[in-house]
Amino acid sequence: VQLQAYGGGLVQAGGYLRLSCAASGRTFSMSTVGWFRQAPGKEREFVSFIDWTGTTLYADSVKGRFTISRDNGKNMVYLEMSSLKPEDTAVYYCAVRRGYGSSRVVGYEVWGQGTLVTVSS
Repeated sequence: VQLQAYGGGLVQAGGYLRLSCAASGRTFSMSTVGWFRQAPGKEREFVSFIDWTGTTLYADSVKGRFTISRDNGKNMVYLEMSSLKPEDTAVYYCAVRRGYGSSRVVGYEVWGQGTLVTVSS
């Protein structure tokens, strides 16, 4: 499977962006798709995941502002980001793992190339 993340861009604080993650070569069924982000000079960190049952988890830093969803028929996963803050600035990656979700980077088998989100103050 290959993943492609897109939808990033430059937005002002308080703004909205929707990131998309498209899969090709294999369906998302029976898999968990996660979003992670990496800011300059920092480690990659968990943002959210959604498993094949629709169970979701969010990092505390984005809870209430971000919403993850999936469309298995289209092999797409989305991350809606609202009330964006400058500290949300990072490269956002989608990744897939088999089985139930995890907030750990380890275990995600395939990663997309990342899409840059920049939030200006």
